[in-house]
Amino acid sequence: EVVTLVKKLAKTSHSPALAQLASRIAAVVKFGAAGGADVFEKIRGLITDMIAKLEKEMSEEANEKVYCDEQMSKTSTKKAELEDDVAKLTTKIDQATAKSAQLKEDVQEIENELAALAKASAEMDKLRMQTHADYEMAKADLELGLSGVRKALQVLREYYGAEGTAALVQSDAQFASMMQQQQPAMPEHHSKAAGAGGGIVGMLEVVESDFATNLAQEESEEADAQSDYEKITEENKITKLSKEQDVEYKTKESKSLDQTIAEISSDRETTNTELAAVNDYYSKIKDRCIAKPETYEDRTARRDAEIKGLKEALAVLEDETAFVQRKSRVGRRSFRGVALSAQ
Repeated sequence: EVVTLVKKLAKTSHSPALAQLASRIAAVVKFGAAGGADVFEKIRGLITDMIAKLEKEMSEEANEKVYCDEQMSKTSTKKAELEDDVAKLTTKIDQATAKSAQLKEDVQEIENELAALAKASAEMDKLRMQTHADYEMAKADLELGLSGVRKALQVLREYYGAEGTAALVQSDAQFASMMQQQQPAMPEHHSKAAGAGGGIVGMLEVVESDFATNLAQEESEEADAQSDYEKITEENKITKLSKEQDVEYKTKESKSLDQTIAEISSDRETTNTELAAVNDYYSKIKDRCIAKPETYEDRTARRDAEIKGLKEALAVLEDETAFVQRKSRVGRRSFRGVALSAQ
């Protein structure tokens, strides 16, 4: 009956070990009695050893389950942390790269503006020099003309004297009438023509006024042009200084970001290396703990069923042993009764 139970249990559990145990028990039953050995004790030993073996395997698998659960949990947590670190570092690198690129673009734009400002300033300087040179030439001509007219007026006024001065107050009508009169015969000695002198002086005074007005206008325009030039030049200096400071600051910040990018990239590379090692270990631990034909729960249930079945077989064996022992004792008593009767 024990052999039958063990064979059935082996078939139900699909256990080669139990099938082998059933064969060994059958061999003991068949050949053990012939050798005079204690068959029941040997079978009990085989079943007890198998139960101990299965319990040991269950304990080892329980320890393995604890180990696997712990390692899977730790590795999964570490893997998630490293992946999160890589994602954060990548975000920082992307942000710093974008900012550095924007700063470099700003620097290039400002440098273009500085080049344009320098070109405009150079053209303005050239134009200012040209207009100033034109002014100096015009001023010299006007001053020369004004000086000549004033000298001519001085000479005429000195020449005509008091008569000339009196004649200057005559009206234009009188002057025209005098010019229409029949000219007298040339005197023997030259005399001052006060009327004619007054007309000439008047004309020269108009010319003097024009020269003076033009000179004043030239000087005013030159002063305005110089003032505008100095104002724009100063504004350009301030603008240039501000833009140069922007270039310096943005260039410095861009270089700092590039250095930061290099450092973070190095950190990410190190983290990726660690993550690769964790992934490799995670793959191995999954193969060890997960990639099995049956789950830990299924194996535990099967082991429990096998141990329970073996214990039932052991109980049956104990019953059979007790039955055989009782039968043996009855046989011995009968033998002694027959012997005593014979005496």
